[in-house]
Amino acid sequence: MFLFLVVALAVVVGAVTLAVVGGGEGTGPLPEATPERLRDPLPPDRPIDRADIDALRFPLAARGYRMEDVDDALGRLAAELTERDARIADLESALAVSAERQRPEEHQ
Repeated sequence: MFLFLVVALAVVVGAVTLAVVGGGEGTGPLPEATPERLRDPLPPDRPIDRADIDALRFPLAARGYRMEDVDDALGRLAAELTERDARIADLESALAVSAERQRPEEHQ
């Protein structure tokens, strides 16, 4: 039994050595892999809606997600939210002005 384990270990060590040392002859170095990019970025030509956020998937990188893709998406979302908040504030102020104009007419 001991002899069998020694022979099996020698075969495994030999196979690993051949794979590491002799497996890459004549092929040259591996080509550089291009980093995976965000496949479906947020649409630049229209406002972002809920379906865009639900469909957003970030490609995996060595330590999680690519920071550049996440930063781009968060920057775009922040800009959209800022624009919508400003639009809501404008509409609310216009509504308040309209309500103030109607109040004196109601008292006459």
